[in-house]
Amino acid sequence: MPEEKFRKYREKRKFEETPEPKGGKKKKSDKPIFVIQKHDASNLHYDFRIEIEGVLASWAIPKGPSLDPAKKRLAVPTEDHPLEYADFEGVIPEGHYGAGIVMVWDIGHYKNLKSDKSMTEAWQAGRIEIELFGKKMQGKYALIRTKESQKAEDQPWLLIKMKDEYANTKSDITKDKPKSVLTGRTLKQIKNEAK
Repeated sequence: MPEEKFRKYREKRKFEETPEPKGGKKKKSDKPIFVIQKHDASNLHYDFRIEIEGVLASWAIPKGPSLDPAKKRLAVPTEDHPLEYADFEGVIPEGHYGAGIVMVWDIGHYKNLKSDKSMTEAWQAGRIEIELFGKKMQGKYALIRTKESQKAEDQPWLLIKMKDEYANTKSDITKDKPKSVLTGRTLKQIKNEAK
């Protein structure tokens, strides 16, 4: 049940003090969504989230996504987030978990490329292959768990661009397209407008 799946998310937050959504009201989408949030916390990183069974399974990508299939990006799993988080853009106050600026850097829907496996089965197996239909990110990507252990949820993954017509070895999409897809704002503007 989704409520149970984002229990860890709720335990880490004081919703009377942070603008983040408590979640739990939004129903799963007809087309599963993905969101990439640029998060300027203790270190700037990108949070990659994909809808699986009514929650946003989440990974922190320290260097951000790449269009280059040769660049394997570390993806550190974090707690599941409610679907409402996909639209969250704002500032998490100092002293709170994840304190810093959050921007919706890209959003869209995705398709599971493994027709023989559900997304839950792919996650459990440690190999997810999806096609993204975002405003910035397009094409096929793989998320691969690097090693197996008893606590699979703690193991690092890799986010890898698969070879297709959207692959690009020359462009750095995070530098070329730095602004929010929802509001067109920069991180600095989001911070200043939250005051």
